[in-house]
Amino acid sequence: MIPGPLLPLRAVMSALYDFLPVLAFVIAYNVAGIYVATAVLIAATVAQVTVQWLRKRTVSRMALASAGLVLVLGGATLWLHNELLIMWKPTVLYLVLAIVLLVSQFTGGKPLIERLLESQLRTDARTWRITNLSWALFFLVLAAVNLVFVYRYGRDAWVRWKLATIGIVFLFALAQAFWLARHAEQPSRDP
Repeated sequence: MIPGPLLPLRAVMSALYDFLPVLAFVIAYNVAGIYVATAVLIAATVAQVTVQWLRKRTVSRMALASAGLVLVLGGATLWLHNELLIMWKPTVLYLVLAIVLLVSQFTGGKPLIERLLESQLRTDARTWRITNLSWALFFLVLAAVNLVFVYRYGRDAWVRWKLATIGIVFLFALAQAFWLARHAEQPSRDP
């Protein structure tokens, strides 16, 4: 059983909210093509960051990194009329995430995953290291598979892959939640 704080409905809704620009991109792509979809992705990402700022007066580093890549690579895609630039965006983002996770594995006392989740879950250092490394490897695999779709299967297949990554990331997070729940320390009961 997953502990209540580990996978609350709010976290699931937040994760789905994070993927709204991708959904907008896919819909726009199917209606009007890659360049309109790229413009929609830029607008949706800017709107998402703006809403996050207005609601919380802060924007997560992940949202800022993704927005920065969308603005730079999406803008370059539109300016240079080169669709490969926006198609590379997921690979660049996944590589950045993997590097950050791997660096945190060996520097700063705690892996990044532990710092993100320790207020919700208690477990041993080995479990945190395994979880952190699992996420880093997962992002490396996603980065590589994205390039396979970019160069091997073409734009339409890549757009379907991009949409599929929403489910893949969600399923991996769910599997990690179950695995962490099995390794979580049980809260002590005071008499």
